[in-house]
Amino acid sequence: MSSLADEPCEACTSDDEPLTNDEYEEYLSDLSDAWEVVDDHHLYADYGFDDFRDALEFTYEIGELAEEEWHHPDIALAWGEVEVEMWTHKIDGLHKTDFVMAARMDRIYEEYAPAE
Repeated sequence: MSSLADEPCEACTSDDEPLTNDEYEEYLSDLSDAWEVVDDHHLYADYGFDDFRDALEFTYEIGELAEEEWHHPDIALAWGEVEVEMWTHKIDGLHKTDFVMAARMDRIYEEYAPAE
């Protein structure tokens, strides 16, 4: 997976501006196909699983990541599916940290992804 996942999650300041389309496209290309940018405002991913247990464990792991980095996504858990929405509330838009977190979630997902 991308080295984006190895970069630090740096908090933004209220002086920072949300990323523009041109700025976030490079980061988006480093993420899995699960991710998309919605309305130039937030990231959305829909991860698939073989069962509820794997989806639950993945949810727990990304919740722990969110607590470690103090960057909390919206998470919806269902049988065989976890949906994630994320943006930086302080600037009401996307920041590089959102993409770093998404890359880390992709890395965690590798353990749970259904066999093709």
